[in-house]
Amino acid sequence: MKSKLLLVCLLGFFTVFGAQKQNRNRIRPWDKNPRYWQYKGRPVLLLGASDHDNLFQWTPEMLIPHLDAMEKVGANYVRCVLGDSKLDFELFPYIKLENGKYDLTQWNDGFWQRFDFFLKETKKRDIIVQIEIWDRFDYSRSDWGLNPYNPENNVNYNSEESGFSKEYPKHPGSNDQPFFFTTPKQKNNTIILSYQQRYVTEIMLHALKYDHVLYCIDNETSGEEAWSTYWAKYILAEAEKQKKDICVTEMWDNWNLKSEQHKRTFDHPAIYAFCDVSQNSHQTGDALWNNLQWVHSYLQKDPRPLNTIKNYGADTGPHGNTQNGIERWWLHVLGGAASARFHRPPSGLGLSEFSENCIRIARKLEQVTPLWEMTPRNDLLEDRKENEAFVTCLEGKTYFIFFPTGGEVNLNLEGYQQEFQIEWGNVRKGEWLLNSKVINAGEMVTLKAPIQSECIAVITRK
Repeated sequence: MKSKLLLVCLLGFFTVFGAQKQNRNRIRPWDKNPRYWQYKGRPVLLLGASDHDNLFQWTPEMLIPHLDAMEKVGANYVRCVLGDSKLDFELFPYIKLENGKYDLTQWNDGFWQRFDFFLKETKKRDIIVQIEIWDRFDYSRSDWGLNPYNPENNVNYNSEESGFSKEYPKHPGSNDQPFFFTTPKQKNNTIILSYQQRYVTEIMLHALKYDHVLYCIDNETSGEEAWSTYWAKYILAEAEKQKKDICVTEMWDNWNLKSEQHKRTFDHPAIYAFCDVSQNSHQTGDALWNNLQWVHSYLQKDPRPLNTIKNYGADTGPHGNTQNGIERWWLHVLGGAASARFHRPPSGLGLSEFSENCIRIARKLEQVTPLWEMTPRNDLLEDRKENEAFVTCLEGKTYFIFFPTGGEVNLNLEGYQQEFQIEWGNVRKGEWLLNSKVINAGEMVTLKAPIQSECIAVITRK
C-alpha cells in the first residue's frame, strides 16, 4: 500500500515538474523585465517581416523558403490570421459537400494539416507566431459571400435560425455583423456560438502542442468588450485544462492608444498578459513615440509586453510611404515595444530589401547592448526639432539615436568623463558608414546625421 502511495506521489511530482518546466520554456513576459518577452527561459526581442498575414495557408514550396529567408536575417516573429481564405489555393476549416455547401460539423483535414505544418516549421526556427482567431473583414462585404458561416453557404442553419443576412455590404467597422454578438452577455445566439466554440476549441487543440504561440482574439476590432472578454477567458480555460500557461491579447482599432477602448486590455492584466498596440503605427514621429511612452507609464504598476504585429507604410500602399514604414518600425523598436513586424504588402514593406536591412542593423545593435537594458530618453536631446531624432540608452554606457530624415541635435553627456565612440548606420541600406570617431563626454555633444535619410547613431563608452 505504501509503495503504491509513493508511486502515485512520484508520478504527481514529475507531472507537475514537467508542466512547470514546459511553461518556463513557453513564450511569456520576461521575469526580470516584463516589458519584454522570454522564450526558452531567455529574453528575446521579436522582430518580424513577412509577405502574408496567414502564411500557414501557403504550400510548403512557398512557405519553407520564406521562413528560411526570415531566419537568415534574424526575423523571429510572424503573424497568423486564421481566416482570410480568399485565394484559390487557400482552404476553409470545414468540409465542402458535393452540393457546394459547407458542413460546420465536419473538418477539412487539409486546413488543420497546414496549420500544424506551419507551427512545426516555425517552431523549428524559433520564430514566434502570433495568432489572430477572428478577423472582422472576413465577415462583411464580398468576403461574407464566400464565408462558410453565411447561411447561404452551409447546410447547418438558415437565415431565420441564425439571425444572419446573406449580405453585409458596409465596412466591418460599422459593427452591424451579428456574428460578433453571439456570446452570453451580448445576444446569446446559442446556435452560432456552439459552432464558434467548436472552432476555437479545435484551434487550441492544435496550437497548445507548441510553446512558441501568442494569442490575439481579433484583428483591429471596434466590437464590444463582452465579445473579447468571453473569448479571452474561453481560450485561457482551454489552456488551463492542459496545464498550459498562454498569453492572450486583443487588438483594438482605435489609432489613439490613450482612448478608452485600449484600456479594455490595459486595465485587465489578469486576462491580457500582453497588449497589441499595432494601430499606433498609423501615427508618425513624435505622436507615435509619445503615445508608446504614455502606455509604458500607464502600465507602470503592471508592466507587460507591447506588441506591434503590423507596422504600416510602403510606397505601394494607402497607409504611408516607405519612409514612414521604416520610421514607424524603428520608433517602436527603440521606444520599448517588445515586438515589431513590418506589415505585408501592399500596406507594408513585408520581407523586402529595406525590412531585411533594418532587421540586420537592429540585431547588430542588440549585440552592443540589448534593448531590454535600455530606456527611451528623448529628454537627453537638446536643440531638437519635432520628429527629428529619438534616443534610447543605457545611460553612461550606450546610446542609440535614430534620425528619420537626417538632422542635427545635441546629446547630453554631462557628468561622464570617459571617451565615447560614435558610429553611424544607414538603416535603409543596412550599411555601417565609415566615419567612426571618438567624442569626449562631460558636455553637450553635437550629433549631425551624415545622410538625409534614415540612419542611426551608435554611441558607446570606450
